[in-house]
Amino acid sequence: MFGFTEEQIRRYSRQIILPDVGGKGQKKLLGSRVLLIGAGGLGSPAGLYLAAAGVGTLGFVDFDVVDISNLHRQILHTTEDVGRSKTQSAAETVQAINPDVEVIQHPVKLTSENAMEILADYDVIVDGSDNFPAKYLANDACVLLGKPLVLGAVFQFEGQATVFVPGEGPCYRCLLPTPPPSGTVPSCQEAGVFGAVSGVIGTIQAVETIKLLLGVGTSLLGRFLVFDALAMDFMDVKIERNPDCPLCGDHPTVTGLIDYDLSCNLRAG
Repeated sequence: MFGFTEEQIRRYSRQIILPDVGGKGQKKLLGSRVLLIGAGGLGSPAGLYLAAAGVGTLGFVDFDVVDISNLHRQILHTTEDVGRSKTQSAAETVQAINPDVEVIQHPVKLTSENAMEILADYDVIVDGSDNFPAKYLANDACVLLGKPLVLGAVFQFEGQATVFVPGEGPCYRCLLPTPPPSGTVPSCQEAGVFGAVSGVIGTIQAVETIKLLLGVGTSLLGRFLVFDALAMDFMDVKIERNPDCPLCGDHPTVTGLIDYDLSCNLRAG
């Protein structure tokens, strides 16, 4: 009825029998396109679960190579991948898990010159970047393009996740109108990150992305989920659109993309 092969029926059987998925939902997933910004600590678990769920096209944006210090949290990669392109390693891992998935590699740094073109071809954007410039570029491009953004970040034993849908709630600039001054926020390299926290947040990002693609459940839109691994506690904070937001507010002053100083590191994957 839905044109599945016998192998696809077997592969997705436990998902297809879910009332909120079914054959129609699985067909929708197979026709969906998701972009992951970062093939690291957050992009790894998110990418693995999106591929396993049968999202038909996954794009990875990452200009970095695999370093041995990545491996305690970036589970798309193995020791044998050290020194290799992260997008290439990610593509091979994803397709080994699910050959149904087409993987598009973007082995570049996200900039104001390429962000709009790259993001335009995808249905949902998953941000797992590790710096403020990339997060603002992703947010601003998504608002300008009208694309849903599933954002995640981790720092030491803490993680955060939320969903932004242009026209239906706040954007990242409603929370942080501009990046913090350079050097005021330590990077994960400086402060450390507990690897499994990346797994928790990245998996939540995959869940939220699949829900958006299927149009089921209640998303993290308008909610900021904070995870404290040491206390094993989740806190859900309500967030609202800021009418004075420089991007999505009533009188926007940010009307194009901005390349911020890369020395502004975020608490991220």
